[in-house]
This record gives sequence, C-alpha cells and structure tokens, in this order.
Amino acid sequence: MRTPSSIAVLVASLAQAHAQYLVNDLSFGFGNRIAPEGSSTVPNFSLQGRPNVPELLSNKVILTPPAPGNQRGAIWGDRSLPHQNWIADVEFRANGQERGGGNLNIWLARDGAHSIGSGSIYTVGRFEGLALVIDQHGGSGGMIRGFLNDGTTDFKSHHTPDNLAFGHCQFSYRNLGRPSQIKMRHSETNFRVEVDSRLCFESDRIRLPSGYSFGVTAASADNPDSFEVFKLVVLSEDNHHAQQQDNAAGQGYTADDKQQQQQQQQQSPPPPKVPRMTFGRSGQIEDPFDTVIPDQEAAKISNQKAQFEDLHNRLQSVNHHLSSIFRAVAQVNSVGEQRQEELSIMLGELKGLVAPARTLEARLDALDARLAGLEKETRALRGDLAARLRDSENAIKYHVSDQHDTLASHVTATAPRHTRLILVVVGSQLLLAAAYVYYKRRKSSPKKYL
Repeated sequence: MRTPSSIAVLVASLAQAHAQYLVNDLSFGFGNRIAPEGSSTVPNFSLQGRPNVPELLSNKVILTPPAPGNQRGAIWGDRSLPHQNWIADVEFRANGQERGGGNLNIWLARDGAHSIGSGSIYTVGRFEGLALVIDQHGGSGGMIRGFLNDGTTDFKSHHTPDNLAFGHCQFSYRNLGRPSQIKMRHSETNFRVEVDSRLCFESDRIRLPSGYSFGVTAASADNPDSFEVFKLVVLSEDNHHAQQQDNAAGQGYTADDKQQQQQQQQQSPPPPKVPRMTFGRSGQIEDPFDTVIPDQEAAKISNQKAQFEDLHNRLQSVNHHLSSIFRAVAQVNSVGEQRQEELSIMLGELKGLVAPARTLEARLDALDARLAGLEKETRALRGDLAARLRDSENAIKYHVSDQHDTLASHVTATAPRHTRLILVVVGSQLLLAAAYVYYKRRKSSPKKYL
C-alpha cells in the first residue's frame, strides 16, 4: 500500500538536481508487489525470525504479528552497499494495544545477517555500523534514536546502552492508521535523518564506509506491537548499477529472461528428499546437516579405500553433531538475550510508570504536610478557645459569688414580718367580735316610746 505523500516524496527525490538512481539489488517494495506471486521470499533479501519466520504478503512484510507476544523478525539484504552517497527510504507501520510494547531497528551494518540476525540494539553485542531504533524509550509516546559502533563496544553487556545514542527526536509512531516514513541521507559532508518529511537530526561528523548491508529487525513484548515493513528503497547518485543492468541487457540477459528462468526453476520438480538423521530420547529431533549413515559389517570393508570412506563419513557425522550442539547452545543463548531484551523493555515501561508515581508521591507528601499544619493549627485554636472559656467562667464566678454572699441578708431584710400579720389578723377578729357584741346589746335594750 503506497500513500500519495510517499510517492510524491519519492518522485521529488528522483527529480533533484543530482539524479538519483534506484539500487534494485538493495531495495524492495518499490513496485506493485514485494515478491513475485507465489514466492515465499523477497528477491535479494533473506527473512529471519524467532520462533517463527516473518509473514510475507503482497505489499508488506509482517516482522512481528499482533499475537502472540515475544516475537522477533528480521529482513536482511543479501548484498552490500557499494556507494558513499546514498538515500535509504523505509516505510513501516506499528499497531498494538494501548500498553503494547516493542521496538523496530533499522541497520546498516557489516555482515548483519550473521552478526546481528533478529536481535535489537539491547541484545546485539558487538557490531560494526549504524542502527536507528524506534521505540517508547523512557515511557515517551515514541522516539527515534541513532547509534554507531565500530565493533569495539558490546551493547549487550553495557550497563546503559541508551546513553550511547548520538542523536534522537520525538516520534509518535503507534496506531497512526498509515505507514510512517523514515529517510536517511548520507553524503561525504553530512548525515541526515528525516521522519515523515521533517528533520529529526543530522550531523556533519559521520562518515559510513561502503560494504555494509541494510536490514530491518523488530521485537515485541508480552503485550505485543505488530511491526509491518512496506518498503526499503535505496537510491544513489552513482549510475554504475544502472550501467551494469544495461550491460546485462546487451548480453541478452534481460529482466524478462531472468523472470522466465525463475519461473522455470519453480516449475522444475524438486530434488528428491534425502533422509535425515534423528536423535534424542524421542527420536523426533532432525539434524538437517547430516545424512543417514547405515551401520555396516566389518567384513564388507575389504580394502583401505572403503575403510577410509567409512571413517571419513563417520567423522563428518560427528562434526555435524557437534555443530548441532553448538547451534543448540547458541539458540539457548539467543533465548536468554530475548528474555534480557524483554526485561529491558519492561524496565523502560516501569520507569515510565514510576515517574508519574513519584510525582503523585510528592503531591501526597505535600498534602500530608498541609494536613499536618492544619491539624497543628486546629489544636492551637482548640487550646486558645478552652483558655478563653475558662477565663469567662472565672469572671462570671467572681461576679456572681459577691451577689450570693449578700443575697441572704438582703432577702431577710426586705421580707415582710409574720408578727405584724398575725397582730393584724387577730386585731381584726377582735374588732369584729366587739362590734357584734355591741350590736346585740343595742338590739336587746328596752325601747322607749313617745
């Protein structure tokens, strides 16, 4: 799938003052299809993966699938870059869950298919060349960083490989719904990295020698990101490659003849399968580097030539078995490297989670200090209020106690006396009795008539 913007940028690059020539042997994805129909490989490139080989579709290579996680994938060029002035254009897309993780590495390294394989910048060890790493470094929304190595620094055993980056820029690449473009420009005076047609970083102190090969690797975490590569196009100002193609055409070997030859090779019957030796407890492990050597009786080996051939074949079988053991040990080592990279990714995500936690912890500490101050002020206010209440109570008691002392004498002095009341009652009764006696005498006295 090609976006109009990427096609326009590619056409603009081709139309610059210095003509750019497509290096066909180092590029894929510049046509309608990445690989011929029915082919499981990319011409001039090799696919690597662990535990599964990347999936090849008509317009993209899926280095790491959406599920399951902990996958590795790589695509490496079979031929090296012979030019000094070149442009490399890579289009990829990353999709995943909200908290998905993984990284994409773009390499220009010496013998990268064997020295790097499907590794990343955290598991590569010593390498010679350039690496661009796209990941969520430090819990950021996305970042692209550049690394250089002349083969003396072991990135795998380095305690802080992130500090070895010579350039970086922020790059939000996840779940965009479209391919992202990374373009590298190298000349005799400058090295420049552009992201979606904008400058990421550049330097005039970087000179990369020829003879390196391009490659793209990806690794996913437990919550995986799916990395898809749509194209890797290499352009150069040197037209030597185009002249070689013209010479090949003049000799009668055209692209159509090459395609026809490939079709004939695909249609030709495959060679008979040679039986392979199985070993192990269950006998289900196949050794692809050794053929079956049947046991023979000693009587059948009658001359020195047959004896030498039998001894030679069996020494080769032992050598192949030793190679299988070495490969098994290397595979175990690669699994350990993968676990180490996963741990590094998880530690990076953990750092991203710890930073907000530290901010929250600082805010909680500030809130705790404010609550402690408020509690202290509340206690001081409570003590002040209690002291004021005690002072008011003492003042009231002082004023009321004086009134209590004089209240009894004052009531006694102002209360009416009972003696007077009794005398008044008795006197009034005596007066009424005397009046009644007088009235009776007056009524019973003799009347005088005239």
